Amino acid sequence: MSKAVKQSKQSTLDNIYFQFNVPKTKEPDRPRKEIIIGDVACTPKEEDELELKIGFSLLPSKTFFSKINLDLFFEETPLNSTTLLITQSSLLNDSFEYPQVLDMKGIGEGNYLIRIEMYEPWSSDEKLNFTFKEITVPYTPKNRESRLVKIPTVRRLAGTDLTVVSSDVKNIYHEIDQDLKKESLSQRDEW
Repeated sequence: MSKAVKQSKQSTLDNIYFQFNVPKTKEPDRPRKEIIIGDVACTPKEEDELELKIGFSLLPSKTFFSKINLDLFFEETPLNSTTLLITQSSLLNDSFEYPQVLDMKGIGEGNYLIRIEMYEPWSSDEKLNFTFKEITVPYTPKNRESRLVKIPTVRRLAGTDLTVVSSDVKNIYHEIDQDLKKESLSQRDEW
């Protein structure tokens, strides 16, 4: 003869709202951060150069971002990785264009897949707000090279609205900043 034992319900923080008919407070809606890669234009430049213009937007606005990584792949092979520092200015808009010039010397004729990945780096090597775009680029070399290579090289990096900082340049900026701080402290002590 088995008898069903009824367990007593203990109040928890999850169901206490339903017991006393208290409405749960809603967390405030935060705008969702998003990187949108727009137009990617490839135009042949001088001899054996290909200019790649990457247009992207930061939503809800650029003030929510401070640093973005842009990784460029050519036929699934990593080509270049750049860290873009977003300047916080009310004069700039939220849409940017980032040009890169690829040196295609030695690349044979054909259609090539270029993949652009953008994300916000996190301290735990996590990629937040990750987005990518792939385009197929037809390429015809102007001069036939005797030696063929598999991947091009990035010749120039340029950006008008963005700041591109390598680790060497970052160290130089840090040293300049430290010198300026020391100088301002010494001037303050003199007064």
